[in-house]
Amino acid sequence: MRGLKKQRRVQVIVLSLVCLVGATALIGYALRDGINLFRSPSQVVEAPPNPEEVFRLGGLVVEGSIAPGDGVQFSFAVTDGGDSVPVRYVGDDIPPDLFEEGQGTVATGRYVDGVFLATELLAKHDETYMPAEVVDALKEQGVFKPDASLQTD
Repeated sequence: MRGLKKQRRVQVIVLSLVCLVGATALIGYALRDGINLFRSPSQVVEAPPNPEEVFRLGGLVVEGSIAPGDGVQFSFAVTDGGDSVPVRYVGDDIPPDLFEEGQGTVATGRYVDGVFLATELLAKHDETYMPAEVVDALKEQGVFKPDASLQTD
């Protein structure tokens, strides 16, 4: 009787571990494309990622860099005060209403042949907001000037 209880307990523990490993593997598989790292323009210039990697690029839109393209597509440059990266928006949606030169933005896409191909574009949601990642990247370059009215995540 005692051996049967011990054997049953071992079976339950082994089954629990198999379920835990299986669940972890399924979660990892589901998130493989959903995790996008954030990079500043200086990080991209310093160590360019491979063309298949999807990541988020953030910084300030360079003054005078917005150039219209075909349909909703257009080009611009993003800087963190140190380096700048040319961006070509290749998404299907129109840019956000508050997307403009000199303002913070975060784009999702891939870096191919020296140009960031953005499929998604995010801009500040009001005049006193800037994404925390962009603030950190600007602080790293020493160009961030805090404003009392500025909000971050």
